Amino acid sequence: MKKLAIGITIAIVIIGGGVLLLRSPPVSHAIATAAEWARGAGMVGVVGFMIVYILATLLFLPGSVLTIAAGFTYRLGWGIALVVPTSLVAATLAFSVGRTLARGKIERRFGTGPKFKAIDRAIGQRGAVVVALLRLSPVFPFVVLNYVLSITAVKPWTYVAASAIGMLPGTVLYVYLGSLAGTAAEAASGGAGGGGLRLGLLAAGLVATAVVVVIVAKLARRELGRSGATSNEHA
Repeated sequence: MKKLAIGITIAIVIIGGGVLLLRSPPVSHAIATAAEWARGAGMVGVVGFMIVYILATLLFLPGSVLTIAAGFTYRLGWGIALVVPTSLVAATLAFSVGRTLARGKIERRFGTGPKFKAIDRAIGQRGAVVVALLRLSPVFPFVVLNYVLSITAVKPWTYVAASAIGMLPGTVLYVYLGSLAGTAAEAASGGAGGGGLRLGLLAAGLVATAVVVVIVAKLARRELGRSGATSNEHA
């Protein structure tokens, strides 16, 4: 319950801070204009986003910022439709690079600690389940986990399928956060009718989504502990 309360508090603080920032007319106008430009760019903007997302993943740069940006620019529905396949392609490419071209480097960096060995043993017993749970739990960041899993015994198709399921809740949460910021920017710059009510409904939805994600992550961590995929020792 304590971690759940912390998660809810963080969501509320993010919402409040973002709304206060976006109440500044210059900031809100600039951000809303940038989002409109990206939406107006059509497929050029979409393809550009996908390329940047994939490159960022391969280079160990956090994808959460880009996921939020997708929600901000394309709103909840289209943002999810864009990020879900893009993040899966990015994760699969990183996995492939880690399993082939960069395998030696990845093994030296991640493959010697007790935490990795625990994960590898658990994947050998319950491959798809453990991969999905690792994606649901913040045990490893998204960009790191792609490479860590590449040097385990998990089969490529198992990795892809389990990752697609496990990454979905976090993706929805970050896109939701971005879409809320986009609505706030439009409301603050006078570009959206009924902005206050819409913003309130989106904020309530975001808090509810954050609660679900926190609960799921807590359950995933507990199940990972039972599976032997986590270790109290540092990797």
